Amino acid sequence: MAIAAFPDSTNDSRYRAPGKVWLVGAGPGDADLLTLKALRVIQQADVIFYDNLVSHDICALFPSSTPAFYVGKKKGDHSVPQSQLNDLLVAKAKQGLTICRLKGGDPFVFGRGAEEMLVLKRAGIAVGIVPGITAASGCTAYAGIPLTHRGLTHACTFVTAHAQTTAHGEDRLSIDWAALAHMKQTLVFYMGLSRSEMISNNLQQHGMPSDMPVAIIERGCQQQQRVVVGTIATLPALVGEHALQSPSLIVVGEVVSLRDELAWFAQSDVADLALAQTAEKISA
Repeated sequence: MAIAAFPDSTNDSRYRAPGKVWLVGAGPGDADLLTLKALRVIQQADVIFYDNLVSHDICALFPSSTPAFYVGKKKGDHSVPQSQLNDLLVAKAKQGLTICRLKGGDPFVFGRGAEEMLVLKRAGIAVGIVPGITAASGCTAYAGIPLTHRGLTHACTFVTAHAQTTAHGEDRLSIDWAALAHMKQTLVFYMGLSRSEMISNNLQQHGMPSDMPVAIIERGCQQQQRVVVGTIATLPALVGEHALQSPSLIVVGEVVSLRDELAWFAQSDVADLALAQTAEKISA
């Protein structure tokens, strides 16, 4: 639905107290991983603005009477530019509305939550945060890959492979590859599928062994989840060979070697109860 079609909730917003915007983490996809607070905000909001990574199962929990607008971003396709979305959130909050701004994963982990919150706070709008399970922890857990394991890794690092465009139209990706390659840690790359060759080459060039285990998790925590395992040297070939698509996470580290023993998730493990019934029980 076009943003222009959004209904005005008042004849004159000057005489209404400002509303509130909730920045809500929807988690990595499985609707049963929503927090109780996230579900309560979804159910009580006057309007919902949701991102591309909010799953269909979670969208099915939106109250039918609540206007919901897709404002998602894909690579090269921003349905609503960020600046326009910021202005829209401010304008609707000033009409006295309670807004649920729903984001995949966690709002403060590569979700632009802080950017939106700064704009809202500076405009005098009240903002609340509902944390969500970030993709790195949710998708690796569903893939049977621990982020840490005694004896294998003592740290984990989340990295965005999405470059920031400079004023000259160039992609800028500032990463300390040497630090990533040499620490005994697990690396999780967000938005790295199209940059798999760059990731593979840079880590190897900075000293990472070519046989370091790698996993690519496609559509993690959803019924369509796929996990492909290889090495850092074969990472680019895996992407092409298996025709992997976004959203996908790339996991690099010795912990990937535990997947064969720890893998547990299958379609049969998806919640048995219908999502609508689950929501009704929680809200009862």
